[in-house]
Parts: sequence; structure tokens; C-alpha cells
Amino acid sequence: MAKVAAVRGVSFEIRAGEVVTIVGPNGAGKTTLLAGLMGLLPLQGDVQRFGRVTVPPPTVEQLVRAGMGLIPERRELFATLSVEDNLRLGGFDRWRQGARDGAADLAGIYALFPHLRERRRQQAGTLSGGERQMLAMGRALMARPKLLLLDEPSLGLAPLIVREIFRIIDGLRASGVSILLVEQNARAALQLADYAYVMESGSFVLDGPAAELARNERVIEAYLGLAPVERPQTHGALLSKGDDGLGGNCS
Repeated sequence: MAKVAAVRGVSFEIRAGEVVTIVGPNGAGKTTLLAGLMGLLPLQGDVQRFGRVTVPPPTVEQLVRAGMGLIPERRELFATLSVEDNLRLGGFDRWRQGARDGAADLAGIYALFPHLRERRRQQAGTLSGGERQMLAMGRALMARPKLLLLDEPSLGLAPLIVREIFRIIDGLRASGVSILLVEQNARAALQLADYAYVMESGSFVLDGPAAELARNERVIEAYLGLAPVERPQTHGALLSKGDDGLGGNCS
């Protein structure tokens, strides 16, 4: 079977301490792009991570060690293990490299997600959807990432939980963590992000500061669900991208 390029001609950058979001319909290639950036799928083109282009492409383990973390759409928890064991596994590579501050990291995760402390001995597979998302985030944070890739963190969650998850993402940005957020809830994503891309059929079709895209007529009609009489007026071209952090030109 011939291989198909699901993502083509994509070029973008993420600055340190910035939230960048990618919005678009199902099947646009958003999850595929995240998988490629995390080394789970092959990429063609140049990818610069933390200021360096690595040839040959690094492995997933090397990327995690360098400071990248992926929180997948399906959470991918170890369902039969306890909440605390899942968290400890998130910091396993740091422990293997000689770090012995896992207890402090664990305490920090419990401070960020108090529900997880209450359920620390509970099997991960018995948690609610919101708790599973918190656990997936906590497990990724145990590796002390510089850049987090989040795939649909609001998927299937109640509005109150979604607000809490986005509040935590905002707090991570304030602490200096860079975030690449793939999200179908375009309204919430554009309110949170600094910069945004609209992806359709494997390519970016629009990009600009998130606040500006939230006023763009095409984005309003296609993704924000506002009737014509509700649309705010917008004028002018989209602005250019920033630099630093993670950047690349992928095809």
C-alpha cells in the first residue's frame, strides 16, 4: 500500500512560554501533526526543537528527555494501575537519569490537581473523564516538559471541567511552559491562545494572533457557530508568526 502524506506544506513556530493553538475539522491532520512532532510518525522537512535541528530524527524517549511531552486525545493511561503509579511512571525517565526529586514533583501535581490526591490509590480506569484528563496532564508534567503537545483536552468533558482544564493550561503558560494545543472547541482555544492556525485537509489555511482570528469572518462562520447578525466586523490581513521555541517546515 502506498504511503499518503496526511500533512503537507506546514510551517509554524512556538515561542517559549506561549500557547499556540491549531483548530480545524475532524480529519484535517491535527493529531497526525502532533504524532509526527513527537516522533510517533515519520516527518519530511526540517523540524527545529529548542533551537536545534536533529539529524537523524530523535526517538520519542530522546524528545521526552529534551523537554517535550504529548498528552494524547485518548489519554492512554495505564488503566489497571493506581493514579499515583501512573504519575510516578511519568517521571520514570528522570529517575533513571539520576533525579531523586520525584516526591516533590508528585506533591506539586497533587497541589495542581487536588482530586488526584484524593484518588491516588484508585485504579486509573475507574476515574471520570475529567479526572482521567487531569491524570494524563499530571503524568506528562512529572517529566518537567518545556513544551507540551495537547490533543483535544476538552473532548467529552463537561463545561465546568473544560474551564478548569483551560485554567490550568493558562497557569502552565505563566510558569514558562510552551503549549501546542489542538482543539475542536475553537471558541475556548482562541480565547486562551496567543497565536492560532486553522488547518484544513492537511494544510494551514489561516493563521494569526488568536484574538484576530476570533474576529475573522471565515473563522466565525466555520468554527464559532455565530449567525451573520452576531458576527463582529473585522478588517485587515492576518499578522506574521513569531519565533523561538519549536519551529519547523514539514511536508
